[in-house]
Amino acid sequence: MGYSDENSSNNGYDSSKVADSGADKEFMAPPPFDGDIVGEMSEAERNVYNHGVEKFSRLGWKRLTVVLIVEAIALGSLSIPQTFAKLGMVAGVICCVGLGIVAIYTSYIVGQVKLMFPQVGTYADAGTLMFGRFGYELIFAMLALQLIFLTGSHCLTGTIAFQTITQSGLCSVVFGVVSAIILLAVAIPPSFTEVAILGYIDFISIVLAIGITIIGTGIDATNQPGGLGAVPWSPWPAPETTFKDAFIAVSNIIFAYSFAMCQFAFMDEMHTPADFVKSIWALGLTEMVIYTVTGATIYAFVGPNVQSPALLSAGTTLSRVAFGVALPVIFISGSINTVVFGRMVHGRIFKNSTIRFINTKMGWITWLAVITGGTIIAFVIAEVIPFFSDLLSISSALFISGFTFYFPSLMWFMLIRKGSWTSRHNLLLAAANGLILAIGLLTLGAGTYSSIADIISEYNSGSVHGVFTCGAPE
Repeated sequence: MGYSDENSSNNGYDSSKVADSGADKEFMAPPPFDGDIVGEMSEAERNVYNHGVEKFSRLGWKRLTVVLIVEAIALGSLSIPQTFAKLGMVAGVICCVGLGIVAIYTSYIVGQVKLMFPQVGTYADAGTLMFGRFGYELIFAMLALQLIFLTGSHCLTGTIAFQTITQSGLCSVVFGVVSAIILLAVAIPPSFTEVAILGYIDFISIVLAIGITIIGTGIDATNQPGGLGAVPWSPWPAPETTFKDAFIAVSNIIFAYSFAMCQFAFMDEMHTPADFVKSIWALGLTEMVIYTVTGATIYAFVGPNVQSPALLSAGTTLSRVAFGVALPVIFISGSINTVVFGRMVHGRIFKNSTIRFINTKMGWITWLAVITGGTIIAFVIAEVIPFFSDLLSISSALFISGFTFYFPSLMWFMLIRKGSWTSRHNLLLAAANGLILAIGLLTLGAGTYSSIADIISEYNSGSVHGVFTCGAPE
């Protein structure tokens, strides 16, 4: 979105950039509107088109940072303390910092692809650059499913929050329905600029919720016999930690660094896309600090019995307060995934129609239909996989492993690289991207296996309630 008539006529595509970067395929994804279609518009249609371009081209780097924070710093931070309990303090810190640095770098690659190929509006379009039509369809399906999984995880967290706050015996499915309705309502505004306004509330919400949990668990640990020195935290993995447990823990950290997934869509609304570098550094460093401090302190105060989401570890009263404060981040961050999903699907269905701008009656009707359908599917997923850590882990292994690791590394080899990857000036980057590719593929294989094995184990042990039945989610 946000293309003028001039760059619509040439598709915003410079074939020389492909040649310079070493890519073999032309970008064949259709533009939002080609020059002929724009030229044939009536005056009324052109007014709708121009208004739409203006509406979806207002995002600056500061608001992009806020949107990325809204999309990224939410559920990930709530799963980190239990990850530290599985991996130990040393490995937990190393993974938080190391994976954060990798995520910043791969996000930089994604941004460079967007600058080189302005017509790339979604991650799926980048798939076309690399693998043609097959790449587009594969990545479109992966991104759509991941966004739905993310909305589902927020729906599940909303259910846990309402049950914790109310302390009632009301069926969990009812709270799930309420959570889904709130997520749908917050997702109605289709512009990321509008969502960014809510982002300030979102950020304050998660910081306060984490702060309450840290302070509460710290005070509780101090008041226990032996004080902080009696908390049995360990610098090393717990002796009973299995490969499955460790990989689920690592997958939860990977989940927390998933911001590259929506970056193409966010940058598509920027009035100065080149400013994206400021945003990813601001977000990446903020995430590393929040995740490391949250994981290390809560684990040090609670020990190996820390729960996930971490807010449950603050004790009955403080957990209720923390979840109450966290309600904005649960629903605002969750809804932005629905917005990205809706923009993808709606934009594909109406790619050559002014309906895609969602500033007409039919645009709004179809928009509401798309996000409602996505929210219903997310609700079903939350009921089918009603345990927090595994839901994050399986989505991380199946999808985020690609968006954060192996797809960006392939973009470097196929789109960004200039000259042979074996040349002296490319050797270091080639080695780094080869390592990132390996990390992504390992996460895809081992992470998926570990998550599915744990889900089966949880159901077989009877430790979680059944599908669409009353009971407390884990």
